[in-house]
Amino acid sequence: MIDVHAHTVLPGVMGCAGNYGPELGTGPEGRPRFRVGNYVLDGVDYSGTPFMDPDIRLRLNDHLGIELQVLSPNPITYFHHVEPEVAAEFCRWHNDELARVVATHPDRFGGFAQLPMQDPSAAVAELGRAVGDLGLIGAYIGTDFGIDFDDERLDPVWAAAVDHDVPIFVHPAPWGIDGPLRDPRIRRYDLDLSVGFLFEETLALVCVVYGGVLDRHPDLDLCFSHGGGAAAYMAGRLEHQGRTRPWARDNPIDFLGGLRRLWYDNHVHDSDSLALLERKVGRDRIVVGTNLAGWDAPKEPEEIPYVPEYDTNARRLLRLG
Repeated sequence: MIDVHAHTVLPGVMGCAGNYGPELGTGPEGRPRFRVGNYVLDGVDYSGTPFMDPDIRLRLNDHLGIELQVLSPNPITYFHHVEPEVAAEFCRWHNDELARVVATHPDRFGGFAQLPMQDPSAAVAELGRAVGDLGLIGAYIGTDFGIDFDDERLDPVWAAAVDHDVPIFVHPAPWGIDGPLRDPRIRRYDLDLSVGFLFEETLALVCVVYGGVLDRHPDLDLCFSHGGGAAAYMAGRLEHQGRTRPWARDNPIDFLGGLRRLWYDNHVHDSDSLALLERKVGRDRIVVGTNLAGWDAPKEPEEIPYVPEYDTNARRLLRLG
């Protein structure tokens, strides 16, 4: 099985964003904590877990039947809203460290590069370095970095991914880490990890399709986490909107066609939701994602929705031959 949704926390990047951290330590109450800027995960200690220990990760992968896993940045440390030069330097540190981890088990791990998306030219340069010099096999970005996904300022980033023949995986960060907290209600019941992510994934995806990104970059491969948010559920309404609203009447949008041009992981926690996703986008556009060792990760092999075709899809998406 190939897993494309697996975050890692790298010991070698602690403190590499200056005052922003990241910092793994102990709070005033003696509890472990993980700090990024003013955002603190209280009671969280990544040390001695699959996030930081590749050997523990491999044992868990063996238990779950994961033969190849693509490691990706922790969304908490995207640094998409800090000063561009700080973000660019952190991404270089991160990608160097990630490449070293991948090199310890190249038959079991791949790596997605982190990019400073608030500075598209720096993102293009780092993508080229990460793929060309470090051997990483794609990029992994958030959904909110001050530039909308259909903004033409991002066209060089999409073009670079096509030129390097690599995919880009899209996964949100919780609101309010180093950017705006859109609505304080999202912090109730940890809804930033479900409703907040769904909002961000859906908004980014719709901007990609409505904004003509796929028309301008027909060979671009974008893969969205958590089944693309609510896009499959809203497909009919979004298709209708893209054909009937005043801004679309002279140039109607084939939203359903765009939906089938993108890629999705199957990390949706519900067989009916996954069946709907397959019907709307096609089974050939879905890959396995586990969020290994995260709060919502599978604990046993039977908890992973899997069909062999998902691995075939992943090989196409990741250019594995």
